[in-house]
Amino acid sequence: MNQLLTEREGAVPASVRSDLEHVFRSAYPKVVGVAARVLGSRDEAEDVAQEAFLAFGRSSVPAGEAVGWLCVAAAHTALNHLRSGRRRASREEAATDGGHSTAPDVADAVVTLDERRRVRAALSRLPRRQAIALVLRHSGLSYAEVAAALELSPGSVGTTVRRAESALRKELGHASPE
Repeated sequence: MNQLLTEREGAVPASVRSDLEHVFRSAYPKVVGVAARVLGSRDEAEDVAQEAFLAFGRSSVPAGEAVGWLCVAAAHTALNHLRSGRRRASREEAATDGGHSTAPDVADAVVTLDERRRVRAALSRLPRRQAIALVLRHSGLSYAEVAAALELSPGSVGTTVRRAESALRKELGHASPE
């Protein structure tokens, strides 16, 4: 009853975290950056960031752990998007069917897109923990931030990232061009 009264009066419902706006303003660029690194698309990364912030808003994660938690949530969600591949495939088909390319050199653009697609596909085949550690580290998070986000010891982050890089190289070597 009190919640209904609060919502009718235009106030923030009791179920929304009071620190959400502050966390959103401080962490949004980093969360979008992590998702964009996985997806290669700013638009899709913003969708993923929105999903991560919605989940954070419903969670009881302490604000001090928000950035790491949100980056991991964004990486997981982005990897899920990669693995499903449905949205990406439909957007790429729509882009190529339209014939409205703005790239000055179409051949370079095709090669670049193909390379990025191969890397994203290889990344999606890595063990989840390695893929996320690799994405977080290459998104600019420190070893300490990656360790906190993945509940690893700081000393094991470097090993996990190196194993992920090695596994990624192996996947790229075994993957046939699509």
